[in-house]
Amino acid sequence: MTAAAFLTLVLAMTVAACGSSSSSSRPDAAILGSNVQQDCTAVADVLADGPDSGADPVGYAQAQILPLRKLTIADTALHRDVLALADAYQAFSTGSHPGAAAAALKVSKAEKAVNSICPQAAS
Repeated sequence: MTAAAFLTLVLAMTVAACGSSSSSSRPDAAILGSNVQQDCTAVADVLADGPDSGADPVGYAQAQILPLRKLTIADTALHRDVLALADAYQAFSTGSHPGAAAAALKVSKAEKAVNSICPQAAS
């Protein structure tokens, strides 16, 4: 291959690489899903970590608080519900015994709110 032919080939490849992009504002959207789907995956991933919620509910709640609060979530409603869940876990893990039932109810309500946007994420 001559130098001119090689240069033409490289130039053609460069121009092709700079061509039009997909209509999606996020090139990874087709692979990873919508922003909400990605946020739901992040929430589910956080909630999958930590102790077994059935065996150690207080330890599980404590393990989730900080990671949930650190999540960057684009969807406003989901972000609000995730922070409410973190608050509920905080109340449950630090609550006194007489308030345990109310704190558990708060956790259940917050989990349902998250699950309404991200089915099974907080289950």
